[in-house]
Amino acid sequence: MSKSNKGKKIVIFTVIGVALIALTVTAIFKKKEVVITVQTEKVARRNLTELVVANGKIQPVMQVVISPEVAGEITGLPVKEGDHVKKGDLLVQIKPDNYQASRDSAEASYRSAIGSKDLAQAQLDKAEAEFKRNQELFNRKLVSDSVFLEFKTAYEVAKLQYENSIHQSDQAKFGLAKAADDLSKTTILAPIDGTVSRLKSQLGERVLGTSFNMGTEIMTIANLNEMEARVDIGEMDVVLMKPGQIAHLEVDAFKDRKFTGIVTEIANSAKGLGQSALQSSSQDATKFEVRLRVQETEVFRPGMSVNAEIETRSRTNVLCVPIASVTTRLPKDAKTNSASSGTNALAASTTVTNPPTSTAKAEKKPKDIEVVFAVEGDHAQMVPVKRGIGDDNYYEIVEGIEEGREIVSGNFRAIRDLQDGKKIVKGKPVEETEKKTP
Repeated sequence: MSKSNKGKKIVIFTVIGVALIALTVTAIFKKKEVVITVQTEKVARRNLTELVVANGKIQPVMQVVISPEVAGEITGLPVKEGDHVKKGDLLVQIKPDNYQASRDSAEASYRSAIGSKDLAQAQLDKAEAEFKRNQELFNRKLVSDSVFLEFKTAYEVAKLQYENSIHQSDQAKFGLAKAADDLSKTTILAPIDGTVSRLKSQLGERVLGTSFNMGTEIMTIANLNEMEARVDIGEMDVVLMKPGQIAHLEVDAFKDRKFTGIVTEIANSAKGLGQSALQSSSQDATKFEVRLRVQETEVFRPGMSVNAEIETRSRTNVLCVPIASVTTRLPKDAKTNSASSGTNALAASTTVTNPPTSTAKAEKKPKDIEVVFAVEGDHAQMVPVKRGIGDDNYYEIVEGIEEGREIVSGNFRAIRDLQDGKKIVKGKPVEETEKKTP
């Protein structure tokens, strides 16, 4: 009996010992701090140039859309797409028969009005002579009042008829000028030296003039010796644009070459601004057109795709850190206040009956600040910074950290998990280690 009790006690103490050992091991592992592998770099001075990247199309600086001012049938089209033309060369001939007839009719009306004017002049001269002769007789009491009034009235009527004939002749003259102008518009000449970059109409087609509506677009004449890149810039970057800024251009058709562009024009209004913009989706990004004059001469064709990198701002010999080093965290005092406010809220929950409003919560919510993590021995120290401009690899640091200080520069996962005071060790990124492991 004693042996049985003794055995039970041994089993119980054994179970208790194993449990204690397990709890001890668990506590040790919980207390063990996780070490984060990071890469570091020292804060150094560099020259930075901020770039704005945009896409667009190559277009001629000067191009003219040819549309007729009068309607009719195309009877002459001596050019084809790709032809080079000089200013004054014949581009389009519209059938002139109706306009020639209108011009001849207007000329006949003008000549008739001139004849009527001459007739009215003769009648006025006659009426004036008779009026003067009867006025002398009236002064001598040789004609009655009624007879004198009759000649006076005839003279006044003749003057009005002559004035009316002058207006009619002027009207006929203007009609003749308009008919002649319409006739001349049946012949369309090249307004500039250039190349027929687009031909949309063919011989025999009927076209509408601009007097009716927008008119028919027959062709486009462009000067291909001067080209520009027209790119779309977002509203956040367009405020950085200034005429004269330099851009580096890459045209898809010339992959092995880079071209230089200069900002010449910046749109004052966003693309599509107006009624069509109101109908478009509110999710569409707001874009502004910026024009870049291409400095090199090449066989560009209108509509080629282009990628532009525009130099907006530059800094010389400024403190810089890698882009990956800059991240956001809550301020240290915000974390402390958040923890204490949580404890106070728990203690006061028994006395406060009305919960705080959502507005009050929003006002008390702290904002993230930009920070870098400096290396302090085997720990990371969170350092608030204020950054300036940046390029593809580095940010300018305006304040917050001094030159030569070692900071964490990678990798992305490590910087994401870092907190103030976390233990770190320098090493290669996990991804590279895994790749090298057979």
